[in-house]
Amino acid sequence: MKKWITFDLDGTLMQNPFIGWVFPEIVETINDHLHDKKDIMQLILEKHHERMRNNQTVEAYDWDDILNEIIVQLQLPITINVQKLVQKHAIAPKVYTLEENIVEHLQQLIRKGYSLAVVTNGYYKYQFPVMEALGLEHVFVEIITPEKVGFAKPHPNILHSLESSGRIVGHVGDRLDHDIVMAKQSGVLSIFINRNLPSYLKEIPIEKRNQNEKFHQFCKEKWVKEQQGEMVPISEDCIPDLVVHSIEELVGYLS
Repeated sequence: MKKWITFDLDGTLMQNPFIGWVFPEIVETINDHLHDKKDIMQLILEKHHERMRNNQTVEAYDWDDILNEIIVQLQLPITINVQKLVQKHAIAPKVYTLEENIVEHLQQLIRKGYSLAVVTNGYYKYQFPVMEALGLEHVFVEIITPEKVGFAKPHPNILHSLESSGRIVGHVGDRLDHDIVMAKQSGVLSIFINRNLPSYLKEIPIEKRNQNEKFHQFCKEKWVKEQQGEMVPISEDCIPDLVVHSIEELVGYLS
């Protein structure tokens, strides 16, 4: 039976090209076909949030389908292939890992007997080209995405395919609402990574950081930002079990 450690991708291990390159090209392409320019990014986000509110959490991350809906709504004679745009922009320096030697750090976990898996809300067709460009694809045994398993984070069922082949000993992610809530509700060790941790937290042992009152306030502020205006109260499921400021620090702790 495998000992799984699962990882989020965006904001945890890598930077994808969506915000800096893919979405700007989409906005420019659509506006080039309009007489009156519109806030296309706002339209995209509204469609995403609408699907989230309607519990269409898997479909909420299908950017191709969302764009097709907008193009039809605006009655434009164009097509946009988001997957091809990601492939186009999945090159350095447009994409990058969030730490130097991150592949080596992950390989250290493999040498210690862990099996690594990705659990991401990004569709495989958007994530794999970036992983491949950054040399991350060989490190992971499994890449779990919403369209593959029919669930998106924070729904615990997104982990079921891994649980049948081993024990998930921890999940690492940078979002409280997606990663930490999912792990806590799944009974999995929740590991929060934030490379901008305040210095006072770095001075506290990893396993005690989540007990710090200032960290609880830090979590409340981050939770509000993640909700993007939705009035959802923070709960105990949002407080991680472990807090680290890098993958390297996590590897040292697990050693």
